Amino acid sequence: MSEAGERKSVLKVLGGEAVWPPPIWLMRQAGRHLPEYRETRAKAGSFLDLCYDPALAAEVTLQPIRRFGYDAAILFSDILVVPQALGQSLWFVEGEGPRLDPVADRAALDALRPDLSRLDPIYETIRRVRPELPPQTTFLGFCGAPWTVATYMVAGRGTRDQGPARSAAAGDPAFFQAVIDRIVEASIHYLVAQFRAGVDAVQIFDSWAGALQGEDFRRWCVEPVERIVAGIRREIPDAPVIAFPRGVAAPELALAAALPVQAFGIGQGADLAAARDVLGERVALQGNLDPDALIAGGETLDRAIDAVLAAARGRPHIFNLGHGILPETPIPHVERMLARVRAG
Repeated sequence: MSEAGERKSVLKVLGGEAVWPPPIWLMRQAGRHLPEYRETRAKAGSFLDLCYDPALAAEVTLQPIRRFGYDAAILFSDILVVPQALGQSLWFVEGEGPRLDPVADRAALDALRPDLSRLDPIYETIRRVRPELPPQTTFLGFCGAPWTVATYMVAGRGTRDQGPARSAAAGDPAFFQAVIDRIVEASIHYLVAQFRAGVDAVQIFDSWAGALQGEDFRRWCVEPVERIVAGIRREIPDAPVIAFPRGVAAPELALAAALPVQAFGIGQGADLAAARDVLGERVALQGNLDPDALIAGGETLDRAIDAVLAAARGRPHIFNLGHGILPETPIPHVERMLARVRAG
């Protein structure tokens, strides 16, 4: 890290320092709740075109920093660019979400023709954003965790219970392990390249981690992320990493506690104090305001913010939501949240 980087509040927290008031950024902070995002998205033509256009992707990465002055910017992209780079067809259906040609067996996996150079425009986005950020703003990159990415690859879409992936993991674990292995190697390549292009830290999103328990959680969620972190650190020894195993219960969070990361994102509905008890003092926590409270605003929002701040006081903490900001979130509510958090 550069000397300038060491002064960034998010990086201080990732280094184990209790900063007060805590730094703040929001998952999906560059998105549909912002009118300027909707304008830029219309120019791009499609969501994927926006992800792969460095000028436009840089613009939407910077928009929430200009408007709100968050303490971190997060790269605008999508977790499914990795399976696309692995050779899987990807498209988005308006109002429904991503679609991929399912990889349901070893023959379909072996038929994929990876081309990791497809990710090159994303590194150009990073290089464009880096010099435009205020010196105090941390720049976050990201990828999807192997389990979550695999659920989309196997099913060809998001599913409510991740049933196709769970069935594949139980019925043909060798095939499913091969899927995970490909995602791990591609993710290491992707995140190392993000660091080299200019990000300060990365987050690994395991959005569907809550679908697994016990040994399955350890094998398909913990071990692959551990391999990614080890792979990053072979190239970038001091790389800060945030893990976000969304929706896991206390026994699984205890299994994840062994991950050599600097912070854990905690989903909405989880008790921050209880998560601290499970994870110990070694790592920072991030989260976990309910996105619905941000929509509600008023005293409901104030009480929810105060509860997070009370649980976080005196500990290394990054204020965030427990999941992504929702498109219908009123901008004045975001402004109210920022003012209250920054008042401590």
